[in-house]
Amino acid sequence: MPECDHNCENCSENCESRIQKLETNSLNKIKHIIGVISGKGGVGKSFVTSLIASELNKKGYKVGILDGDITGPSIPKAFNVHGQLEGDGHSLIFPYVTKSNIKMVSSNLLLTNESDPIIWRGTLISSLLSQFYVDVLWGELDYLLIDMPPGTGDVTLTAFQSIPLDGIIVVTTPQDLVSLIVEKAINMAKMMNINILGLVENMSYIKCPHCNEIINIFGSSNVNEVSKKENVKLLSKLPLVSENAKNIDKGSVEDIHIEEIEPVINEILTTFGK
Repeated sequence: MPECDHNCENCSENCESRIQKLETNSLNKIKHIIGVISGKGGVGKSFVTSLIASELNKKGYKVGILDGDITGPSIPKAFNVHGQLEGDGHSLIFPYVTKSNIKMVSSNLLLTNESDPIIWRGTLISSLLSQFYVDVLWGELDYLLIDMPPGTGDVTLTAFQSIPLDGIIVVTTPQDLVSLIVEKAINMAKMMNINILGLVENMSYIKCPHCNEIINIFGSSNVNEVSKKENVKLLSKLPLVSENAKNIDKGSVEDIHIEEIEPVINEILTTFGK
C-alpha cells in the first residue's frame, strides 16, 4: 500500500482510515460550505468568522455558523447567544437564530453552565462536529461557515476528510512564529486538495486616531512573503480596533462593520457567484 497522504477523495485504496464524505439530512439545502482555519489559537479566527457571516447576512444571503471549536467555543459570546439548543425529540437539532437571522450551533449551547469545560477525547469531539453538520436543521443556506479548531489535529482532519468543504480562509497575525505555523495549515489543506480562498491577517496594525498613521505594533509583517511562497491570495489585513473588542465582549458583532473585510466578501461572492 502506498504512503497515505490523507486525501481520501481521489484514493483508490480501501484502507481503514478512509472516510466517506458526509451527507447532511434531506431537509437541508446548503449551497456552499467555507471553513475558517488558523495554525494556532488566539489569532482571531472566530472574530473573522463572525465578521464574514454578518457581512454576508447584511447583503441578503442566508448564513449559518457551525462552531467547530468544540473545546474552545467563542462564537455564541460574539453574538450574545445564551441558553441551550433544542430538538425535535428524535434526531434533529434546531439551530439558534440570532437577532439578525444568522443560524448557529455551538457546543456551548449544549451545556447547562456555559463555563463548564468539555473534557472529551478527539473521537468524541470529531463525532460532535459531524453531528452538527448532519443532524442540525439548517434548512436553506447560501453559506455555512465552519469556525474550525486551531491547528492541524484530529478535528480539522475529520472536517477536511468528511465535510464537503468548498473552500477555506486562513487567518493569521503578523508574528513570524504564527506565520510559520500557518504555513503548516496551508500545506495540510494543499495535501488534501482543499481549495484555499486566501489569507486574512488579523490585528495587522493600529491606526493613530489623530493623524491616521499606520503603526505596526507587532513589527513588520511577512504575510506578503508567505502569500507569494505558498501561492495563496492575501485577501485583507484587518486593523486592531479597541472598539471592536468591546463590541465582541458585549455580543454585538452584528453591529460591527470593518471596511477591510470587504475584499474577503468579494472573493467569496466572486468564487461562488452572487
